[in-house]
Amino acid sequence: MIKLVHHVKRISPELDVGRIDINQSELRADIILDHPLFNLVSGMQWEQLRAAFEVLDDDPRVRVIVVRAQGEHFSSASDIDDATGASPEHIARFIWNIEAPARCSKPVIAANRGYCFGAGFGLSLACDFRIATETTIYALSSQNADQVPGADALARLQKLVGAGRAKEIVMRSRQIRGAQAYEWGIATEFVVDSDLEMLTDSLVRELVAVPQDAQRKAKRLLNAIEDIPLPALTEAVERGHPLYLNEAANTRRAAFMDGK
Repeated sequence: MIKLVHHVKRISPELDVGRIDINQSELRADIILDHPLFNLVSGMQWEQLRAAFEVLDDDPRVRVIVVRAQGEHFSSASDIDDATGASPEHIARFIWNIEAPARCSKPVIAANRGYCFGAGFGLSLACDFRIATETTIYALSSQNADQVPGADALARLQKLVGAGRAKEIVMRSRQIRGAQAYEWGIATEFVVDSDLEMLTDSLVRELVAVPQDAQRKAKRLLNAIEDIPLPALTEAVERGHPLYLNEAANTRRAAFMDGK
């Protein structure tokens, strides 16, 4: 079993593949993809993106992270040459990097405009929220290059849409546009392209308004229970999950029920 554990404490706001913008007044950080060939990401650039999530996860100025793109396309995928003949260690590291949004304790939003292909789609699937527009096109088409999409992306996609639709998307190299992605449950929000930034801003404010401790625990719990059978989950709750034993949370819940 390949175990990858590394955590970065510092990173430059200027990335090879884009930049990091922190808006302290809004408790928000934006990871902005800005790279030639429609934000094609490769090699060490994935390491940088993973490190960016780790640093922002530890930053007290940040409550919500947004991944978006400069220009008309989110990401045209990953450099195909990187995956050709790759070792198991290389593939494990690649998946570890792409899964960084899911490991992050803070809410992560993917603002998906235009192409969202391959590893760019995988990165979005690892985020908590995906906002699509009429310009958005999702695809996992690596088999056209005689490759198989990453297991992480396949697993997340299948959990969202089911095995049948996942096979439809992957085995037929089918492109899914924004409206259909929203209907199928791939995108969590759909909006006209001109309103993408406005809806993203609104979602950030909504998430910031939620108590941070409960929000982090909820994300951790949701991630943990994906593969837990319902009886085991019910037993865990009956034994008293820490989320329900938090005194501050109980006080807030009582105030809410009293209409305060």
